[in-house]
Amino acid sequence: MCAYKRRQLQWKDKRDSELCRSLSAKYRSSLILIDFEMEFQYVSGALVALLLLGCGFSWRMSGRKRRSKSGSVGFQKHGNGEGHRDVAASDDVVIVGAGVVGSALAYALGKQGRRVRVIERDLSEPDRIVGELLQPGGYLKLMELGLEDCVKDIDAQQVFGYALFKDGKKTRIPYPLENYRSDVAGRSFHHGRFIQRLRKKASSLSNVRLEQGTVTSLLEENGMIKGVNYKTRTGEESTAYAFLTVVCDGCYSNLRRSLCNPKVDVPSCFVGLVLENCRLPFENHGHVVLADPSPILFYPISSHEIRCLVDVPGQTVPSITNGELAQYLKTVVAPQVPTELHDSFITAIDTGNVKPMANRSMPANPCPTPGALLLGDAFNMRHPLTGGGMTVALSDVFVLRDLLRPLSDFNDASTLCRYLESFYTIRKPMASTINTLAGALYKVFCASPDPARKEMRQACFDYLSLGGIYSLGPIALLSGLNPRPLSLVLHFFAVAVYGFWRLMLPFPSPDRIHTGARLISGASGIIFPILKAEGIRQMFFPFSVPAYYRAPLLRQIIQKKRTTHMMNEMSH
Repeated sequence: MCAYKRRQLQWKDKRDSELCRSLSAKYRSSLILIDFEMEFQYVSGALVALLLLGCGFSWRMSGRKRRSKSGSVGFQKHGNGEGHRDVAASDDVVIVGAGVVGSALAYALGKQGRRVRVIERDLSEPDRIVGELLQPGGYLKLMELGLEDCVKDIDAQQVFGYALFKDGKKTRIPYPLENYRSDVAGRSFHHGRFIQRLRKKASSLSNVRLEQGTVTSLLEENGMIKGVNYKTRTGEESTAYAFLTVVCDGCYSNLRRSLCNPKVDVPSCFVGLVLENCRLPFENHGHVVLADPSPILFYPISSHEIRCLVDVPGQTVPSITNGELAQYLKTVVAPQVPTELHDSFITAIDTGNVKPMANRSMPANPCPTPGALLLGDAFNMRHPLTGGGMTVALSDVFVLRDLLRPLSDFNDASTLCRYLESFYTIRKPMASTINTLAGALYKVFCASPDPARKEMRQACFDYLSLGGIYSLGPIALLSGLNPRPLSLVLHFFAVAVYGFWRLMLPFPSPDRIHTGARLISGASGIIFPILKAEGIRQMFFPFSVPAYYRAPLLRQIIQKKRTTHMMNEMSH
């Protein structure tokens, strides 16, 4: 009997180890890629990943020995030295900023029973020219967070895909929505209306408090963030203590330097206008005009308004006060606007309601800090050409909510810090795919006198016009429905190869071969720096990063798999 029990235990241990190996990657990807199978780039990199895993395992073991001697870095010893805090926080979480991320996270954590305080500089309705287009992948995350009703009653418009225009030609690229519910689509709306609905939803919970105030600094003690110092609406100095401080105060954040190494780039500016009394060539679609010198965007923001965003390369736009900007829009941009929108475009310029805004991009480069976390545009930005910012933001909120769910409270600082470190790796497939695509597409879509760049731009338009997998693959990436980094790289270089072979027909010549070689080289020069900034290892081999295996609920999943397996055996 004892021998039989030993064999049973050995069999269970062996099966658990196999389940751990199979679940560690599959469970993490399911946190981000709902309704998608295991990313095939993991399979393609399995051999490399195994080597990295070996190195990572030895590093973790050596790190555990060091930590067992020195204790948790950045935490005060309390009683038994387990990293608990000395200060009794009045809240579990304090969130700086009540935009898309702050409001959604406050609601998500509030539904878990956390005590949440949100401090926002201005609680009035914001007026922005971006943050108005939510991709279908972002809408799915909104549904999973229980916030889909926030796009109701604000005259939001459904978006079913994109239309591209170039040199008088046009093509339509629909989202691949066949396998989703009928209400799943993109959404476009007035940004301020959406934000106010999110804030109202968050504040409807009794354990969530929204407060107007200006955060001046993070409250730090012994290398650990314990809250924030802020000025109230009346100008009084105050302090908010919490076990976890989430900074998501937008692209102009004055707190990010304490929590990351920001490298902000400003490749261009948007000039925003609102067009009225006109209809888009393709109803309920975003429109991208591949104009000279850079793209023009159109999309509906209400049942009678169309947002126009004119991209102007560089960090400044022509002067508004002396009429240079209006002249630029009328002489350079207007002739390239689709005829259906031309008259309304001129009228919008004449009304003078023109708003410029700098487009910023910043790869995520966090400095893990106990007790604090960066989110949103304060943490990671990409060019707004593809409208992916809110999709990344809501995906981050979704991942963080599920990551923190197993913690009964946030008082155990060492456990909290360990979980927050894993967040940066878990978010990568979705965030990096959208970030890379935005940066690469912007560079491809901009006009250039270089013949190789011209060919790449034309090849991209023609490739997407082919339809089928050639358009469904890229649009699934852009929409956040299928965020696979390897698929992105494959499609990008497929465009380059497509352009190269077009140059070789009907007969190659030395000039054509030279231009084709420069096209391939230029494509590499566009995408590889972006991939490097995003982090190649975390993008393509996240399970080779030690933090990836700090999986919450893994033990429960193993037990569930074991029970299912045994029930299946009994049924047979």
